[in-house]
Amino acid sequence: MKYSRLTKEQFEEMHQEFINFLATQSITAEEWKEIKQTKPEVAEKELDVFSDLIWEGVLNKVEYLEHFSPNQMFLFHITAATINLIAVKVESQDIDITSKAGYNWLRNNLMDDAVTIFTSTKAMSDDRNKDIFALIRQGANITKGELYQYFQEVVQE
Repeated sequence: MKYSRLTKEQFEEMHQEFINFLATQSITAEEWKEIKQTKPEVAEKELDVFSDLIWEGVLNKVEYLEHFSPNQMFLFHITAATINLIAVKVESQDIDITSKAGYNWLRNNLMDDAVTIFTSTKAMSDDRNKDIFALIRQGANITKGELYQYFQEVVQE
């Protein structure tokens, strides 16, 4: 398995897609029930293959990721060749940017001495999706990139 198995909830949400996946392999609902009962290792393998297919489809579309911690924000822009990072660090332990008040403080005090903004670019490895998945496993969330684009403007000023 290349990524991770989907959760029970994710499988439930993708019930129809999983049925279609089984159908492409000429596995009927009755056959699937029998496979689960008599060949659980085969059923497990099918779940893993389906999970990887779903992850591949999702990861192929990712352009932006965000990861927040109480005093840091990591904003990623993923291109075909690079992972571009804008990182924001707040040096004050009194400010938690994961809270509404802390985030508002950051928005209003970007030029404060307690705020450090830096950028970095890293070349994409041979396996783009695996690089993205590693960031997601570390806690990053897929976004539309509004925050990255906002901070890109700030950095360029």
